[in-house]
Amino acid sequence: MVLCYNNIAVFMQLNVFEGVIALEVEVVEIFLKILLVIFSIGLIGIVLLQKGKSAGLSGAISGGAEHLFGKQKARGLELFMQRATIVTAAGFMIVSMIVAYLGTK
Repeated sequence: MVLCYNNIAVFMQLNVFEGVIALEVEVVEIFLKILLVIFSIGLIGIVLLQKGKSAGLSGAISGGAEHLFGKQKARGLELFMQRATIVTAAGFMIVSMIVAYLGTK
């Protein structure tokens, strides 16, 4: 009888420990979802603040090659916005993959 009582006590302790782990995973998942919303709003804002690089159809045909091969170097605020877009997009993709992975478990 004592052995059964000890097994039940051990089983109850494991359930409490699993509950704590489940609670911590939920807190991390909520934090990551909030971070995902921040990244998405930031990415939208950064993209909307950038100016357009094409000059209509003629810019798409003739000016695209110059931009592609790097003859026009970005400077100042344009360079900062370009790098901020890359960092924000990478962060958004990484956090969204982590949230999707945690959501399947």
